Amino acid sequence: MTSNEFVPRRVTVVGCGYLGAVHAAAMAEIGHDVVGFDVDEAKVALLNTGHTPFYEPGLDDLLERTLATGRLRFTTSYQEAADNGDVIFLCVGTPQRKDSNAADLVYVRSAVENLAPLLTEPALVLGKSTVPVGTAEWVRDTLRELAPAGDAVRLAWNPEFLREGFAVKDTLSPDRLVVGVDDPADAAELATVYGPILEQGMPWVVVDLATAQLVKNAANAFLATKISFINAMAELCEATGADVVALADAIGHDARIGRRFLQAGVGFGGGCLPKDLRGFMARAEELGVDQALAFLSEVDSINLRRRKRAVDVATELLDGDVTGKRIAVLGAAFKPDSDDIRDSPALDVAGTLHEMGADVRVHDPKALDNARRTRPGPQYCDDVREALAGADVVLHLTEWREYRELDPAEIGALVAGKKLLEGRNALDVDRWVAAGWDVKALGRPRVGG
Repeated sequence: MTSNEFVPRRVTVVGCGYLGAVHAAAMAEIGHDVVGFDVDEAKVALLNTGHTPFYEPGLDDLLERTLATGRLRFTTSYQEAADNGDVIFLCVGTPQRKDSNAADLVYVRSAVENLAPLLTEPALVLGKSTVPVGTAEWVRDTLRELAPAGDAVRLAWNPEFLREGFAVKDTLSPDRLVVGVDDPADAAELATVYGPILEQGMPWVVVDLATAQLVKNAANAFLATKISFINAMAELCEATGADVVALADAIGHDARIGRRFLQAGVGFGGGCLPKDLRGFMARAEELGVDQALAFLSEVDSINLRRRKRAVDVATELLDGDVTGKRIAVLGAAFKPDSDDIRDSPALDVAGTLHEMGADVRVHDPKALDNARRTRPGPQYCDDVREALAGADVVLHLTEWREYRELDPAEIGALVAGKKLLEGRNALDVDRWVAAGWDVKALGRPRVGG
C-alpha cells in the first residue's frame, strides 16, 4: 500500500459551521461515509436539505450532490457521531472571549467531553479548529482519560487554511496539507484518508503537535502584518502626496516580498484574522513570551486605524460635516463572495457614520440579512441603485465584482454629489474621474472633481 492509497472510512465531522459543513461535504465527495454532527437542530435540519445558513460559493451544489449519494448525513446525536467515527474531525468554533483577547475553548471542551465517553472502539481524532498551542495536548489526554477505548483513541492536529469564498476549492485542492502527530503511523493513516486529494501533488507536511497548532496562527499573523504594513505605508503616502498603489507595485516586484496582500485600504476583518491575531498574542503572554509578539499589537492598531481614516475621509469629502448627508456604502461583508459581517470594516464604518448623524444606506449582494440583525441603524437596500439614489458621497468598502462593473457615468446620474471614497483600491479610478467624479482613494492623492 502506498502512503496515500485511498481507504474509504467512516468519518465523523464534529461542528458543522463554516469549516465543518464544507469539510463534511468534501470528505463525502472523495468517497467516505460521513456523519456531520452539530448541537444546533435548525442548522442540522437545513444541512440535510442541501442548504446552509451562510453563503459560500459552490457549497450548496456540493452538499446536494453528496447527500444524494447516501454518503453524507447530518445529526444532533452524539451517539450516532461516535458510532460512525473511525476518523473524527473536530471543527468547532474558537471565537474570541468576551472578557479578553484569548480564544474561547468552551466549544472544544464541550465536544471532547461529550464525545469521549462514547468512544468504545479505536479511532483517529483530527483537530482542525484553530486553537492556542497546548490545546491539542489537553484534547489528547482527555480523550485517553474519558474514552472507554483508552489509548486506542489517538489524536493528530490537521489545521485548516480555508479562504471564505474559496472554501470548497481550498478543501478539495489545498495548497498544502499539514498534520501534527505523536506517532508517524497516525500520519500514514491520515494520508490514506486524504488519498484522492494528495494525488494532486500538494505538499504533505508532517510535524509535531505543537508546531501544527502554531501553523495557522503564524500564517494569519504574517498575512495580517503584511496587510497592516502596506496600510502604514498608505498613511505615509497620504502625508507626502505619494501613491500607495504605485508603491506596492514597485516593491511587489521583489520576489522576497511579492505583491499579494499588499492592497492598501480600509483593512482586514472577518471571523479569523482579527481574533486569531489577538488570540496569538494572548497565548504568548500566557507562555511568558509576550515580547516576541508585541509587534502584533501595532499590526492590530494600524488595521483598526484604517476604519477611522475612512470615516475622516468621508467627512472631508462632505466639507467637514456628515450630519443629515446621504452616504451610500457599497459593501457590508468583510470581503467579497461571503455573507460574513464579523468584524467587518465596511459595516463598522457605516455604523459609525450613522451614529454621527448621516443618512447611511448600505448595499451588499449577500450580507444584508446578517447586517440588519447585527448592526441596526443604517438603512439597508436590496438594490444597489436604491442605495446610490441621491447620495452625497459614495463609499466603496467591499470589493465585490458587481461594484467594479458599475458604470460611473450611469451612477453619476443617480447621485446628488459625484464624490467617491475608494476604500479598497480595486476600482478603475481613471474611469471614474473621466466620468466627472471627485475621487479620494485611501493612500492615494485626491483626483478629479
